[in-house]
This record gives sequence, C-alpha cells and structure tokens, in this order.
Amino acid sequence: MIDRRRWLQLTAAAAAAWTARGLVPDAHAEAPKQPQRILILGGTGFIGPHQVRYALSRGHKITLFNRGRRSKEWPGEVEELHGDRNTGDLAALEGREWDVCIDNPTTLPFWVRDAGKVLKGKVGQYVFISTISVYAANDMPGADETAALAAYEGADPMQETQDTLRANLALYGPLKARSEQEVRHWFGDSATVIRPGLIVGPGDETDRFTYWPDRIARGGDVLAPGGGADPVQFIDARDLAEWTIRMAEQRSFGTFNATGPAQALTMRDFLQRTRGALKSDAQLTWVDTAFLQANKVAPWSDLPVWIPADGDSAGFAQRSTARARGRGLTCRPLDATVRDTLAWWNEQPAERRNTRKAGLSVEREKELLALWKKRESAG
Repeated sequence: MIDRRRWLQLTAAAAAAWTARGLVPDAHAEAPKQPQRILILGGTGFIGPHQVRYALSRGHKITLFNRGRRSKEWPGEVEELHGDRNTGDLAALEGREWDVCIDNPTTLPFWVRDAGKVLKGKVGQYVFISTISVYAANDMPGADETAALAAYEGADPMQETQDTLRANLALYGPLKARSEQEVRHWFGDSATVIRPGLIVGPGDETDRFTYWPDRIARGGDVLAPGGGADPVQFIDARDLAEWTIRMAEQRSFGTFNATGPAQALTMRDFLQRTRGALKSDAQLTWVDTAFLQANKVAPWSDLPVWIPADGDSAGFAQRSTARARGRGLTCRPLDATVRDTLAWWNEQPAERRNTRKAGLSVEREKELLALWKKRESAG
C-alpha cells in the first residue's frame, strides 16, 4: 500500500509529467481522498490511454492487462501484464488484488465470464464499459436506464467470437447486454455499468464524428442531412475516460447512460458550431431525408452522427443521461472537441486520411448536391 506522503509525491510527479506533455490535469474535480490500485483490461485502444493519463495525474497506481501489441509511453509508472482473453489466458491476473477493475474492450460474454472466475473477490469494484446499443428499442425520447434490453436469440452466447460478431453486426447490442448480465452475475452490487453513446474525439478510428470537422474545414458547399432539427448525442472520449476514473474514486455503483452534451443539440446546431469553431466559410445545404433515402444515402455511415428522429429511431439520440450527470458527468465545450479532433486528423498519414471509414466521398457528395439543386430548381 502507498502511504499519504508517497501518494502526494507520486501525484506531483505525475502532474508534472502530464503538464510537460502539454496536457492539463482536471481542475474542477475534487482530488481523490486516497490512491486507488486500478486494473484496466485493455488500456491501449481509444478511451484507455485517456483513462491511464488522467488516473496517473490523480495519483493512482495503474496496471494494464492486454496482449501487448500496442506499446505506449505513459507520463508515470504503469505496470503491464500480458495475456489473451480470446484464448482464456488470464494467468497473469491470478493471485492479485486491485481496488477497481475497468473493463473497456469486452463485447463477448465469455470474456466477462473468464474475468469473473479470476477476479471475483479480488476487486472492490468492476466497471464495465457497455453501450447504449444494448436497448431493445430506440423509439422513446428520454428513455432512461430502466428501458428493456435487446435479447440474445442465438444458440449459445458463450460460443460467440469476434469472427461471428464481424459476420453478423446485429449481434453487437444483444451480446453487450448479455455481457452486462455476466458482470452482475460475478460482481453483483460491486458492478458499475456505463453505457456510452457515440464516443468521439482525437484517436477515434471509426471516423464517424471526424468526417464533419474534416469536411467543414475544407469549405465549399456541404451536404447537410435532413432539416437540421434532428437531435444528436455523442461524448468526447476524454470526458468519458475522466468520469469513469472519478466513478471509481467515488465507488459509484449501478448503471448509467453516458453521452452528451448536457443540453439538447440538433444537427443544425452541431454543424453551425463546428463551422464557427473552425472559422470555416463552408455553406450548409440542407437536403431532406426523403431525398436521401430515395438516393440510398445511409444515416450514420454515409452521413455520420445523424439518424432521423422519427418512428423507430425517434429516441435514438435522446437518451436520458440525468443519472450520470447527477454523479458528476460533464462534457467539455463542443468547440474544443471539434478543433482537437481536426488537429489529430491532420496529423495522420496521407494514406490514412485518404481512406476514411465513414462519410460521403467527394464525388458522391457533389453528385448528390447537383441532383438536389436540379430538383429544387425544377420546383
């Protein structure tokens, strides 16, 4: 265990290293009462590095468990244990104890089952990063954590693998929901389940949010979906990561929707504020949903972040986050997320930027805008 004096020394050292890298430790959150021994399963993906850096800045002792395939530099001492949850190799965790375990990457129920066998009784809190995709329906605006979950209807959830999931992405929500059940089976009242919405910001490999800052920064005539009134929700990975660490510090248990922003945001607000944050001269051309559907333009993938708020998707981007905000979830200004995401994107190799994974191609956008304007001119 670390005594108070040593903890203060570590906190100061981590904060100094943090600042030297151009990062700023959280200023609004009350300092933790004592350091935590935190085990992070994963830790080198999208949200994990933000968790590690934030936790180090607050004086915690961090252990990572992963396959060791992504080396990282940390602003402080981090213990790294290696294994493979795909093959059930968790031997490195045996005989150890931690105050908190944060499970970032799990989609498959057997990963939780195997972790439970090793860690039950060995951690004081098990934090599982789930998803709002666990819900059975998205038709009710304002639905909270008590809404019904998607049911797994396959033969055996414990036999599902990453390959079967890739072959059938419709399994994602049901498998996450089933994973939540495993968390509660093994860890009971010591479990914290966090259900993020779309996670965005620097380092996002899906390119869904990134499409918009990149497109608007290029200027010109930008195809904007719908009439602008459709709501959108997302959360900066850094806000999610930092709040997760604070939930561990507070020993906050239960289930929480975690997305943002705090106030309702429409697609029009989002794009106009993105344009303002980037000081872009882009012109937004709003194209109605019926036209986009007729031309086989898919929400979320061709035009990311956006899903029409009607019918079965009326509540998709209107999940209640009141419970999480009551436990201290905050969101940084949208302008900061937009600018930081674009700065990160512009640092990527040209090959990466030329093979974007979401959004319309330049050619397809021009084609659609020409068709739309021709239709509008014809009256």
